[in-house]
Amino acid sequence: MNRPTLSFAMKNVAVHAALAAAAALFGLNAQAGVPIERWQLSNGAQVYMAATDALPIVDVQIDFDAGSRRDPPAQAGLAGVTAGMVEKGVKGEGCRPPVGNAPAACATPALDQNQLGEAWADLGAEFDVGASADRMSFTLRSLADPALLAKAVALAAREIGEPSFPDDVWQRERERLSAAIRESNTKPGTIASRTFGRDVYGGHPYGDDATEATLAAISTADMRARYAQTILPCRAKLTVVGAVTRVQAERIATDLLARLPATNGACPALPPVAEVPPLAKAVVERIPFDSAQAHVFIGQPGYARRNPDHFALTLGNYILGGGGFVSRLTDEVREKRGLAYSVYSGFSPGLHAGAFRVGFQTRPDQADEAVKVAQDVLAKFVADGPTEAELKAAKDNLIGGFPLLMDSNRKLLGNVANIAWNDLPLDYLDTWTAKMNAVTVADIKAAFARTLQPQKMVTVVVGGAEPSAKK
Repeated sequence: MNRPTLSFAMKNVAVHAALAAAAALFGLNAQAGVPIERWQLSNGAQVYMAATDALPIVDVQIDFDAGSRRDPPAQAGLAGVTAGMVEKGVKGEGCRPPVGNAPAACATPALDQNQLGEAWADLGAEFDVGASADRMSFTLRSLADPALLAKAVALAAREIGEPSFPDDVWQRERERLSAAIRESNTKPGTIASRTFGRDVYGGHPYGDDATEATLAAISTADMRARYAQTILPCRAKLTVVGAVTRVQAERIATDLLARLPATNGACPALPPVAEVPPLAKAVVERIPFDSAQAHVFIGQPGYARRNPDHFALTLGNYILGGGGFVSRLTDEVREKRGLAYSVYSGFSPGLHAGAFRVGFQTRPDQADEAVKVAQDVLAKFVADGPTEAELKAAKDNLIGGFPLLMDSNRKLLGNVANIAWNDLPLDYLDTWTAKMNAVTVADIKAAFARTLQPQKMVTVVVGGAEPSAKK
């Protein structure tokens, strides 16, 4: 996010206070069952809107299929750095080259990173760009006041449609990122995570990490080419939440995308990305590291978000290791044996099969025992499923906490954007509780049996001495 200096931020204390107060008010007046509308703009963009008058704020998220899964292996990190550089400056408008003795001039001057920060501070609005494995996302938050909102949309449209990708800034950013990578490479957690991703994903881009070498291979020309290929209106999924009407939401969506290249009704297809390959056999990696704790990951490819087993797997994972102190893994690994302070399990579904992972830290001398206990708990759960009592407790907790997933404008935005991105039914939030309640013990057992193979897991242990050095 563009972060203004204190002097700029102080100009709009009242505006930011209004945003904070309104957000707090929303927590007290969260609306269940907010209707979601969907339509398509003439440029091909899909618009999803959830109108609520609980607070005078408008939140917008625009998602494009431009995440790191599309990074060339030699340029891992391209999506992330491209997203970061969008916020480093915008081009001038109506520019003409020098004529005679007259210098080059622009009707609307270009803005660098500091000037953008000042402009956002003056509006009391927020704009962010980020990239995940699957998507590049642009988010805008503004008060619903028509004058402020129009200016915020206009400025966001410039950043989306005309980023300058300044080369001098990228040189500095590359040095900063490279230094951060060098620092993280000294940490056992980084080594464990990178090794686990490489082994689980087997060459799929989900397992690629940016390195000093891949950053060195990325130029601002590469960013511009990548941006021009992927960030097109016809590929946008745009979510608008807050104090808006459909007419206003359509205007916001149209204006935000107006500076992107038109495709005249034809949306060029992006190349397909292969699915994550299944593991053929178990993989064990033990990496010596002089650390007080051994970092352990156990897992394999899980499932894609489109999988109809999503609700059963979500409930089952809560019982297995996603429910904190009430999970089986915590009970067996921590409570009964004291082998780890915390232990968890989780799925990370995306457009492809994201990893299933069991993770914990333990003393190096008891890592083997802890791994064996975790593997046994996992194998028994996949074989037998949960008990009826465990399932009831999980449903009570997850369903009881569901309103907290929508108790702010930002959370509602995230949920509606999730519906948009994954092509879920518009009534997904309305039917969520019923679908959770319908899951049975047999459903969870069958879903885990279809998804996980405990005998073909990746196990990574980083910490402890070389095996040959053990006495």
